[in-house]
Amino acid sequence: MSELDGPDYLTLKKQIALWAEELGFDAIGVSDIELSEDHQFLRSWLEKKYHATMAYMGNHLELRRYPEKLVPNTIRIISARMQYLSSSIAQSQSVLKDNQTAYISRYALGRDYHKLMRKRLAKLAEKIRQLHPELHYRVFADSAPVLEKPIANKAGLGWIGKHSLVLDETAGSFFFIGEIFTNLNLPVDELQTNSCGQCRACREICPTDAIVADKVVDSSRCISYLTIENKGPIPEPLRAAVGNRIFGCDDCQLFCPWNRFAQLTTETDFQPRHGLQDASLLELFSWSESTYLKNTAGSALRRAGYLGWRRNLAVALGNANYHPDILSALQSSDRENSELLEEHISWAIHQQFLKKEN
Repeated sequence: MSELDGPDYLTLKKQIALWAEELGFDAIGVSDIELSEDHQFLRSWLEKKYHATMAYMGNHLELRRYPEKLVPNTIRIISARMQYLSSSIAQSQSVLKDNQTAYISRYALGRDYHKLMRKRLAKLAEKIRQLHPELHYRVFADSAPVLEKPIANKAGLGWIGKHSLVLDETAGSFFFIGEIFTNLNLPVDELQTNSCGQCRACREICPTDAIVADKVVDSSRCISYLTIENKGPIPEPLRAAVGNRIFGCDDCQLFCPWNRFAQLTTETDFQPRHGLQDASLLELFSWSESTYLKNTAGSALRRAGYLGWRRNLAVALGNANYHPDILSALQSSDRENSELLEEHISWAIHQQFLKKEN
């Protein structure tokens, strides 16, 4: 552990904030490692089976509860955030309204953030180490059993909103977060005041009523889970509510009043690629597997897999207004010898016929 005294730590923390800004982070904060209350919240969530098929969420609970067991000698956690929104809220809302255009969660339009965040955090940590060789650290960005949102909350980067995401009064919620676990006894930040008040916009706008209580999301109903982590069929009663959302869902953010303060990213890697910010459903449905793999290289879109991608697009095409080109594309589509695709494409064809008759 470092032998620096308090004032030196305060000076160091100010320097870290300057370095973080140079590296493209919007803000940093520091927390202690006391997470007992948040750990109990997670256990309750798991007991209610709100994690659906994401069994990994229940793994390594002790490491989530005790950061010092994950990274020995940890006494502080530096949290950092980076904006990723690449176009206005209004533009995203307009895509949602056009049921023949694909809506992709805004975080997935550019390059995958995991590596970028970890590399930048590692650069930040090495700058600290140049001044203080006694530093021991490890960096994370959605890459280990870490209670990231509670840690960011404790570090003063925002409060946890009713949609369960971290919200900041000056930046909204469209940002990535990452951490540096460290043995330096840096001064901790204060919690932000929860400013959701009586607002229920996120809960009321959720297409599938997945936000079952304040800060509690039932993954089995969440469109982000259904279109990304879920490898099976999308439950038929929820398909209409999926709309044109083919990878993730941002509704609880897009209609949150605090996101009128959301800032656009300046990070080039987070800019949309291949016109995915407003691509037509038919165009994306026409992609072969090789085209999909080429156009999603280095992207979070790979998480769904090609079959999941096609499944999601089939549902969205079924939800679109009737058009002969959509019906033709569905009818002539290769099912890839997949029962999953057969089920969803057949459903979509039926939906198009119903709309044609009406």
